[in-house]
Amino acid sequence: MNALHRLSLPLISGLLIALPVYWAYPENLTPGRNVAIVAGWVGVGLILAGLLTMLRPPRVTEWLGGLERLYRWHNVLGILAYLALLLHPLALAADSWEESPQQAWSALDPLQQGWPGWLGWAALLGLMVGVGVSLARRLPYDIWRASHWLLGLAVMLAVAHLAALGHTHPLLGLPILALAFMLWQALRGGGLNARPFIVDHVAHPAADSVDVRIKPLTLPIEADTGQFVLAAFGAGPDFKGCGEFHPYPLTGVRLDGQISLGIKALGSCTRQLQALNTGVAVRIQGPFGDFVSQDNVPPAIWLAGGAGIAPFIAKLRKGRLPSPTRLIYLYPDDAGAACLDELEELASHDAGLHLETRETGPRAPNLKAILPQASDLTGWHCHLCAPPAMLQAAVALLRARGVPDRHIHFEPFDFK
Repeated sequence: MNALHRLSLPLISGLLIALPVYWAYPENLTPGRNVAIVAGWVGVGLILAGLLTMLRPPRVTEWLGGLERLYRWHNVLGILAYLALLLHPLALAADSWEESPQQAWSALDPLQQGWPGWLGWAALLGLMVGVGVSLARRLPYDIWRASHWLLGLAVMLAVAHLAALGHTHPLLGLPILALAFMLWQALRGGGLNARPFIVDHVAHPAADSVDVRIKPLTLPIEADTGQFVLAAFGAGPDFKGCGEFHPYPLTGVRLDGQISLGIKALGSCTRQLQALNTGVAVRIQGPFGDFVSQDNVPPAIWLAGGAGIAPFIAKLRKGRLPSPTRLIYLYPDDAGAACLDELEELASHDAGLHLETRETGPRAPNLKAILPQASDLTGWHCHLCAPPAMLQAAVALLRARGVPDRHIHFEPFDFK
């Protein structure tokens, strides 16, 4: 990622914060009220920036640094928006403290306020709960997704709060714009820009793993193996789909537009998809990513953990690799290993590929013994796709052994 792409999100977020603050900066008020008003509009700008990260056009997404980076920024902006809006009533209370503690408390106590105050506190509470729940990684997906309705409700209440206070400033249109965007996202179901596909073939390469080949009903997507898509599976004759968009790696791309997805049972929806059958409708967004692209790059080390083998084997199916590659595949047991025989067959026909497969059991693997030492990592690019704990440990170990960040490429598959 070049410097322009790296700075794109900070610059856009800063602009969305600076413009409302510049237009609405108060005059002839006490310092406390100045801080309160500025904090409120900073919160509005942060919400708008967070909503921008929900956009998913593939080219825009890749220009901004990838889908996973957008999700991280979405979470950070949500937290900052909550903190800025929390500062709003606290600054009002601090401003009233010099007059009397009782008056300061009245600025915080909803029971001593009318409708404007009640609406403001309700908006802040909705934002707090919505952000808190959405950051909980171990929640079921349906609960995690439902928590975003609280964020929409918080924006509605914030608009009502400003209207009840009698605001007629044109900037009132900013939270209304945010509300309109959220309603549009909800009505389109996240799939307005999705393309229709249908399941054509289903295979089970390993336990709790399914490989699904789907064909386009209209125009195909321009994708390559090693990328991933967001897919929502609908209902079929004998299958009840969950209809939720989740990321799945592409394990194959055919000339006729058919693509294959590798799906590991990691949650309620992906477990349900293990019973998938042909004829089921699918909506596809993407493609995104391509962290295992090897065109004109130095030798590479690939580390795959469990279902993380999918993007690597997809690359191997395309033919011989352009540079020496060491693939380390870690899996819990034989039942949970995908395509071991195929991997060995592919390695036997590619002299540039060195394959290492290890059964790790239920415990975390000893990466210090598995990954090369620092002297053997110089000049190599490291590509990682694994569960979160293994991924974090591998990245930390590679950095400790002197691998620069620009040589570490990874694809998490736990983001929602």
